[in-house]
Amino acid sequence: MKPHIYIRLSLMMFLQYFVWGAWYVTVGIYMAEIGMGDSIYWAYTVGPMAALVSPFFLGMVADRFFATERVLGTLHLIGGVFMLCVPLVAATGSVVLLILMLLMHMLCYTPTLGLTNTLAFHQITSQEKQFPVIRVFGTIGWIVAGILISKLESEATPIPLWIAGGGSLVMGLFSFTLPHTPPPAAGKSVSAREILGLDALRQLSGVSFYVFLSCSLLICIPLAAYYTYAGNFVAHLGISEPALKMTFGQMSETFFLFVMPFFFVRLGFKWMMFVGMLAWALRYVLFAYAAADVVLWMIMTGIILHGICYDFFFVTGQIYVDRKSTPEIRGQAQGLLVMAMFGVGSLIGAVATGKWFNHTIDLESSAPQPWYTFWIAPAIFAAAVMFVFAIFFKNDVKSESRVEA
Repeated sequence: MKPHIYIRLSLMMFLQYFVWGAWYVTVGIYMAEIGMGDSIYWAYTVGPMAALVSPFFLGMVADRFFATERVLGTLHLIGGVFMLCVPLVAATGSVVLLILMLLMHMLCYTPTLGLTNTLAFHQITSQEKQFPVIRVFGTIGWIVAGILISKLESEATPIPLWIAGGGSLVMGLFSFTLPHTPPPAAGKSVSAREILGLDALRQLSGVSFYVFLSCSLLICIPLAAYYTYAGNFVAHLGISEPALKMTFGQMSETFFLFVMPFFFVRLGFKWMMFVGMLAWALRYVLFAYAAADVVLWMIMTGIILHGICYDFFFVTGQIYVDRKSTPEIRGQAQGLLVMAMFGVGSLIGAVATGKWFNHTIDLESSAPQPWYTFWIAPAIFAAAVMFVFAIFFKNDVKSESRVEA
């Protein structure tokens, strides 16, 4: 692959995740600042909703009829306009309009996550060697966005939304300069059954796979507490530069992605995923016990554990599904996993943790808040899922000897 292609694909990933990182962590802080604290969780339901719709758009339209770079550019331009409308409607005090604009943005943005991967895979010559280097620039983009927001001291302002909207427009224009990538499924028929992964579910049937899929869905319920309220938690405790502090999770994610092979050899699929869920529970326990005295090292440790939570469970789970699948159903199986985790599980989690948060925490009150009570609940839930997984999941992938000693 030519160097200039490498650079353009890396910049594509940087801008793609810069847009998301610019607003996702701090929108809850902004909503609390303008008196919409009770509705924060609705802002985190728009991503799961879009994740449920996105596969149909990609499978039925984008993958079959239009060049990838054109779809990517068009969606980012439209999504950028919707994002720029968010602070405008927020100024009216309408929660409904704010959430609607965020939903429209995410309906445009979510398909681009798959499109950027499709475009990169079409252009590179070695997925194993080249894609991780290109993809890591996405994580760097998220980190840079968080640092920028903190240095501007703008977490509680509409500035992150303006930056995200502007970044989306830049990404949209840049996308039209990317290498031509024809629709990958041109001329192929596709059905809703394939997109939903029903054929994959039938072929992968077995106790261990059902346990894995169920636990993947369930563990995303307590995960929503972190994504939705960790930023508010850090800000409410008076810790400086909350957006910057939250980027330590992405830094950790990058580090553990590179050291995963070392742990794979020693742990294998089951215990890699078990450790990921254990880190989930431990993170919330640290948050719970750190809140009263604002113990910074415990809070930062909890944030840094995000790398283990994400890489050890999600990435390992994707590899498990890939190893268990045949080439004919591999794409369906991965789509099924994404819909279960980032669609159904995350949507249930956002609503459930939102209700729990509103029941326990009052961000507008100057009185000490029962953060221990709030965080200990998802810790218990995550621990329960972890034990169910440990008891009932059995290694059932023949090729696992390739990663286990």
